[in-house]
Formats: sequence, structure tokens, C-alpha cells
Amino acid sequence: MNFELPPDVQSYLSRLDEFINSKILPLQHAGNNNRFFDHRREASRTQWDNGGLPTDDWEHLLHEARKLSDDAGFYRFAFPKEYGGAGSTSQNLYMSAIRYHLASHPVYGGGVSLANDLQNEHSVVGNNPIVIMLHHYGTPEQQQKFIPASVRGEFRATFGLTEIHHGSDATHMDTTATPITLPSGEAGYTINGNKKWQTGMHNATHCLIFARTSGKAGSPKGITAFIVPRDTPGVTVASYEWTLNMPTDHATVLLEDVKVPASAILGPVDNGLAIAQTFTHENRIRQASSSCGAARYCIDRSVEYANERKVFGKPLSSHQAIQWPLVELSTQAEMLRLLILRTAVEMDQVTAACKASGKAPWVAIEKQLGHKIGMCNYYANRLATEAADRAIQVHGGVGYSRHYPFEHIWRHFRRYRITEGSEEVQIRKVAAYLFGYKTTGESGDQKKAQELNKGEAKL
Repeated sequence: MNFELPPDVQSYLSRLDEFINSKILPLQHAGNNNRFFDHRREASRTQWDNGGLPTDDWEHLLHEARKLSDDAGFYRFAFPKEYGGAGSTSQNLYMSAIRYHLASHPVYGGGVSLANDLQNEHSVVGNNPIVIMLHHYGTPEQQQKFIPASVRGEFRATFGLTEIHHGSDATHMDTTATPITLPSGEAGYTINGNKKWQTGMHNATHCLIFARTSGKAGSPKGITAFIVPRDTPGVTVASYEWTLNMPTDHATVLLEDVKVPASAILGPVDNGLAIAQTFTHENRIRQASSSCGAARYCIDRSVEYANERKVFGKPLSSHQAIQWPLVELSTQAEMLRLLILRTAVEMDQVTAACKASGKAPWVAIEKQLGHKIGMCNYYANRLATEAADRAIQVHGGVGYSRHYPFEHIWRHFRRYRITEGSEEVQIRKVAAYLFGYKTTGESGDQKKAQELNKGEAKL
């Protein structure tokens, strides 16, 4: 049994480091670009007098970095092979290792650098769920029209699942889509409802809107996904929600008599929720890797500082009050790192088996590994905030200042305990696996759920 990263992964990380040091860091340090990463970062990134939206200069810099990465052959690594991706059979392992490496790196780690600024989900190795969804569910026309445009940055879509009154309970959504005949005589739908936390709405070209087309509230069946152009009449931004970490691009969107043709449907009618689940597990293991890497960054910087800082005539690190919390965090981070990598390898193995048999890999991954991915994700996101908090404490007054990155790391990674599936939802998923049920028990059908879960385990 070998616990080291495979040589090909290590080689890729080395090449990635060379690229970052030769191309990305010089761009970060050019002119006045460091204002986006030092103590001025939040003020420099935010249009305080324009709804808190990102500044144009900030987004232009991110675009420059992505272009450099794309030209160097790194940005599209995780894309489908026919659109420039690597086509690796170990993609989950690669992406987990990459995300951990970028977030933990002593020079550009913590998620606060032009190589990997996680506030904007920006990375020199891209993560584009919309491309994956179009690749698996789009019609040939949709794929030809939208995927190349997405790769070029000309197709930018929000993800419209969460609503004003519904978050984790997405199957109870208020948004509906009713069949109509358009004035052209073409079959279509009228969409009414709302969506909240629509990230990227300020520069989106389209909205991916999930709406109920049949069935009752609470049923996973009867929900359909629509690709809606941003400028469609009836699509209105009600507000941008200011958040703990600014700038914001998270909109509340109102949908009033929004008319779209039937060709706007993405994937199967009444079974659109499957689209939302296509990329869930890949996203969660990658986020877990980033959070674990950020935790390691905070721990390592705290150890360095404690060794250098002299208090009462001796190193700060000589005090057990400093040592013990960092020992616990370091132990947790290393155990978690190994669990993440093992789970990523198992995801790749399940994916390979499903492709060989012509089955959808995300269904099998959910059944076989959903609980492990939940463990990795909820614990990593919590660990990142705990490590950032401890780093602030170890560094004292300077740790509390914005001249160090820890307050930014804490504010950013705190969001992931809510998004990508709240930690409560993921803990419940793990509990369902451990205790053999898939309901809260409130409906009185726990025995039936246990039998169902046992049956699924045999598949």
C-alpha cells in the first residue's frame, strides 16, 4: 500500500508550480495588482457605491490569469476531452491533489492569490460545472452553441436552484413552468417564481433555472431545467445580497411571465433534478480538498510564527497553550487529507466501472461513496474555519489585522459550511449510512427506509 501521490500527479504539480512562478505571480506583482491581495483586498475588489459588485479591474485581472493558464494548457484540465480536457482516468485524484496543493502552498496558498483565489472560485486549473452538465445532458445544438462559448468565457450561466423560501428543501420550490404556445406557434413554457444566491448574475449571459413542471411539492420528480437568456423579458434582479466576505455577485432574481421555447429545456422533462446532482460529488470533494489545504496553510504559518516570535525571552512555540491546539489541528488535517485522497481514488474507480458498463457514474457514486464525500466535505469546511481562527489567535493583534490573510480565509471558508450542501445535510447523509435509514424517522417509515437502504447497498 502506497500513500504517496503517483509520480504523474507529482510531475503535474511541479509543472503547475513552474507556470505559476513564471507567469502568474509576476502578473500578481505587476503594477498595483497586489492591492487585490494585501490588506486593501476587500476595498479594491468591491464597488461599494454600486451594489457591492466586483470592480472591473479585479475581474479583468482574473480573466488575464485564466487566459495565461489556458494558453499554457492547464485551465481546461477537468473539462471533457473533446473540449480540451486531459481525459484522465484519475481526474478526481488529480483535482483533489491540485486543489489541496494550491490552497496549502506557502507562497500562494490560503486561497488568496492570483493562482487560486477561492472567493471568486478562481483557479488556474478551472472548475466549470456548467460545461459538464451541458456535456452530459445538452442536445447536440445546445452543446455546439454553448460549450465552446463557455470555454471562451462568452457563455456564463447562473445556477438557479435555491429560492427565497427554499434552500436545502429544493424539491419544495415555488418556481413553476407552465406549457404554452408561443406567438410563433412554437411550443414553450411560462416561468414564474424566484431564485436567490444566483452567483455571477451581474455578468451572466444566461440563467439555468429549475422549475416545477408537474407533480407535488416535495417530490423530486416533476422538476425541469431551462436555459434562460439573461435579457429575457420578466427576468429581474431584485437585489444583490451583501455578504460576510465582499464583493458580492449573489443576486435575488424574480421571474414573472418569463416565456421560453421548449428548446430551452436542458435534459429530461420532469427529471431535471438529476442535472443538479451530476456534478455534486466532484464539486464537494474538490471543495473539501481546498478547505483542507487552507487549514494546512493556516497551521503551517502559525507554527512558523510561533517559532519566530519571542515572548518573555523565549519562543512563543515553547508554550503548551500554543502547541496543543496546533497539534490537534495538524493531526486532523493530515487524517482528513488521506481520507480525501482515498475517497477521490474510489470515485475514479467507480467512474471507470460505470463507463465500462454504460452507466451514469454519479448515481453509483452517490450510493457507494456519498457518505464518505459528505464526511470529507463537512469536516474540511469546519476545519478550515477552526484553523483560521486559531491562526488569528496565535498571531495575536497582527493576526486580527488585514495585513495577514487569516481573517479573509475565515470569512471566505465560513460560507462553505452552508453552501455545497450545508454541514447539517451532509452529517445527516453520513448518519443515514451509519444507522441504516434515509428519513428523519418522523413519518414512521424508518423500517421501510432501512430495508430500502439495505437493498441499495447490494446494488
